[in-house]
Amino acid sequence: MQTTTTYTAEIKSRGQLTIPKKIRESGVLEEGQVVSLIPVGDSVLISPKRLPLDEARRKIKKILTAADVSAEDLLDGLQEERKGLLEEIYGNKNPLGSFSTPM
Repeated sequence: MQTTTTYTAEIKSRGQLTIPKKIRESGVLEEGQVVSLIPVGDSVLISPKRLPLDEARRKIKKILTAADVSAEDLLDGLQEERKGLLEEIYGNKNPLGSFSTPM
């Protein structure tokens, strides 16, 4: 049977509650994340509310941070990949006629 550690926190005058650092660091809750508050009898259950776009944004941010890559670096790399792909498919011919793609 798994034991559960109990944490305490104080509700401030404006209704704000600080979630203890050990809980936040567990990876369950992150800064800026939306949570659901579910009343259960005389208790309240706090659960992460997973919004698909926010979840994707958080995962991308974690990956970029872990790889030490900025969003600008990523976009620059995508431009290079796009340019290489266009050259691979169409050679030196511009598929857009006289228009050029922004690089």
